[in-house]
Amino acid sequence: MNYIEIFLEALSAERGRSIKTLSGYESDLRLANDAIAGGLIGADANAIQKYLASLPDKPSSIARKASALRGFYKFLMMEKIISHNPTANLELPKRTRTLPKFLSIDEIELLISSAGDIKNSIRLRAMIELLYASGLRVSELCELPMTGVLGDKLLIHGKGAKERLVPMHDAAIHALNKWLDARGDNESKYVFPSNGKTGHITRDGFFKILKKCAILAGIDPNRVSPHVLRHSFASHLLAGGANLRAIQTMLGHEDISTTQIYTHVMPHELMDTVEAHHPLAKK
Repeated sequence: MNYIEIFLEALSAERGRSIKTLSGYESDLRLANDAIAGGLIGADANAIQKYLASLPDKPSSIARKASALRGFYKFLMMEKIISHNPTANLELPKRTRTLPKFLSIDEIELLISSAGDIKNSIRLRAMIELLYASGLRVSELCELPMTGVLGDKLLIHGKGAKERLVPMHDAAIHALNKWLDARGDNESKYVFPSNGKTGHITRDGFFKILKKCAILAGIDPNRVSPHVLRHSFASHLLAGGANLRAIQTMLGHEDISTTQIYTHVMPHELMDTVEAHHPLAKK
């Protein structure tokens, strides 16, 4: 009996996990099943610990693999398939969190203005404005459906199939509406459609265009990515006095501790990026 498949089916049905999450779990579990003598069903705590210790991955990647294993064995325990959970006392390498990298307000404005010199500039400007105005994840932006545009707000389907409403400021609304006019009557369900197999602009495609835009803006392209724009959104809001819980909600963080990383950025560094108010209030 394939318990990995049964576990994944249960995850999909009961918790509404995304295809990407399920695919990651499947990959991690199958790799572990192949690497551990006797497979996962017969593995003990020592075998699991040795397997994780043998991985050359970063601590964050090992933690993800351990999470998949914990979930798998917890499911087996609940279904009474096994009587002992070998992951109950796993020891993992400590994860070192790096402080979020962000751009200054001037750099953000340069990036937005430089979008006008890129092919499909209306689309690119709309995408940059939305990332910075609403703190979206790049996958949420690229896969944004037309049904998710609700006037001055966006309905986002985030991690774990969770929905959240995020606001847009006037500049972002204007940029988005300008793109929607240019987009015309395209029958795609996506706001940013593509002729590729996904039906929407890909993360890699957007990443490459954003790098070109950074070069035109005179910004080191290694400092610019969709996630840096998300960090800039959160950092600038915090520096402007926004409530941490509000930022957590807009970012779609499940745990406030994930959002608290922004409080560890040096206050003077943050304040250098704002004058008196967050730029969203100026637009």
